[in-house]
Amino acid sequence: LAQLRATRDELQHQDDVVSFVRRLAQARLDLVRAELRRRSNGGDGDGDLSGELPTILGAQLTGGSSRPPRPADDFSDEPLARALDALCREWGNADLAALDDSELAEFAERLDDFEQQRSAERRDLFHRIDLLSAELVRRYRDGEADVEWKADGKRALAAFLVARRGAQ
Repeated sequence: LAQLRATRDELQHQDDVVSFVRRLAQARLDLVRAELRRRSNGGDGDGDLSGELPTILGAQLTGGSSRPPRPADDFSDEPLARALDALCREWGNADLAALDDSELAEFAERLDDFEQQRSAERRDLFHRIDLLSAELVRRYRDGEADVEWKADGKRALAAFLVARRGAQ
C-alpha cells in the first residue's frame, strides 16, 4: 500500500512538472502565433505585442484540464523546463522581431511539437495515476487495506474520494 501511494505521488509530481512546462510552451507558442498573425495582417517585423498580452495569454489562464488544479511549485530547474529554455534560446528567446517569417513559422512548429510531446506524456501519466488510484480504492473496498485513520487517515480518505470521483 505504501509503495502504491509512493508511486502515485511520484507520478503526480511528474505530472506537475510536465503540466508546468507544457503551459509555458503553450504560452510561448501563443506569442509566436500572435506575431505570425500580426505580420500576416500587414504588421512589420518591428511591432510590439505587449499591449495584446492579456488577450494572447488569457486562454492559458481560463482553459485547461478537467482535473482539479494542484499546488503550483516553480519547476524552472527541472530538465524539461531547461529543454524548453534551450529550444527558445536556439530561436533567439523572445526576440521574435529578429526572426524572418519562415524562421518564425519553423519556431512555431518546433514549439508545437514540444507541447504535443508534453501532452502525450500527460495522458500517459493520467492513465498510470488512474490505475494506481483504482487499485488503492479496490484494496480499501475489498478489505485488503485498513484505512489508517491515526497517521494517514485524511490522505487515505482523499485518495479514495479522488479515485471514486474519477471512476464515475
